Amino acid sequence: MRLEYSKPLVFSLALLPFCWLVYGLLTDQLGANPIETLTRETGLWALRFLLITLCISPLCWLTGMNHWLRFRRMLGLFAFFYACLHMLLYLGLDQFFDVAEIIRDIKERPFITVGFINFLLLLPLALTSSNAMIKRLGGRRWRQLHRLSYLAAATACLHFLMLVKADTRQPIIYIALLAVLLVWRLIHHRRRQSASAS
Repeated sequence: MRLEYSKPLVFSLALLPFCWLVYGLLTDQLGANPIETLTRETGLWALRFLLITLCISPLCWLTGMNHWLRFRRMLGLFAFFYACLHMLLYLGLDQFFDVAEIIRDIKERPFITVGFINFLLLLPLALTSSNAMIKRLGGRRWRQLHRLSYLAAATACLHFLMLVKADTRQPIIYIALLAVLLVWRLIHHRRRQSASAS
């Protein structure tokens, strides 16, 4: 595939879940509680895109091809896009932007608190994703800030695990994948340190 067509293709594929949800809503295919389905699915896709984004660097190390990096920013922003939809659906359609009710919900339901923390972690990552912000922060500080992506992924997995009441297999799969990515990154970092020391 020619590289100039790869970004539009990845963008289109990343937008497919949103298009499917809109189509499902318009054609009444989201079940008995479409708001709940929309909220759940947008949250899941935010988590999936966050984990896919974290897979980019290991994929580069594994294949020896750095062209995968060209998709990382886009995929990360799609994670934030679906997280924003997830948050807006909860605030608007679930709580009707009732501040008092939202505060009460945060206090009474811990998984909501974790969800808000997750969104706050994603916010600076999205705001500093541009080339201009990389130059303003400097490469080293930017990389340090964007290590928050692992903490954001961890809180997203925890949010999902706390939300699920019975069948926890799916959130455990995501947690296991994140653990593999963290261990892989640690091993890679230690190998680089050993290589530079020698």
